[in-house]
Amino acid sequence: MITITVNGQRHDIDADPNMPLLWAIRDILGLTGTKYGCGAAQCGACTVLLNGTPRRSCQLSVSDVAGKSILTIEGFEQNGQLHPVQQAFLDQGAFQCAYCTSGMIVSSVALLQAHPDPTELEIVQALQGNICRCGTHPRIVAAVQQAAKAMHGAKS
Repeated sequence: MITITVNGQRHDIDADPNMPLLWAIRDILGLTGTKYGCGAAQCGACTVLLNGTPRRSCQLSVSDVAGKSILTIEGFEQNGQLHPVQQAFLDQGAFQCAYCTSGMIVSSVALLQAHPDPTELEIVQALQGNICRCGTHPRIVAAVQQAAKAMHGAKS
């Protein structure tokens, strides 16, 4: 048994210690918002926050994350309220197929926690490891700017 903490809840899981965290999140815990994209940490679809830092869950084993805090896209909503980044993505229509959206939102939240008033260039650089094949990048940037204003009163 390996104990992992996901979205504030401890889970004792019966898994091979080398199982990728992505599969534990999706297949064992049933949290399917974190997506499998490439399996090589190149697309960002599987991004989670590990102790507040964006990490690719396809490349982390469950033994790597034991005793650490994991936050998935499902953990951002609180008391029926979407996180400001989630709301901004909806408001801006910052997705088409939405496959990249979870990873984009997770990475955006991490960016705004570290840099409350990012420039457009900082947003683009922070999201460089998250690939959107639909080409909604301008709307994604606008969503992050909207969320920054909502969260921190930023002037972008």
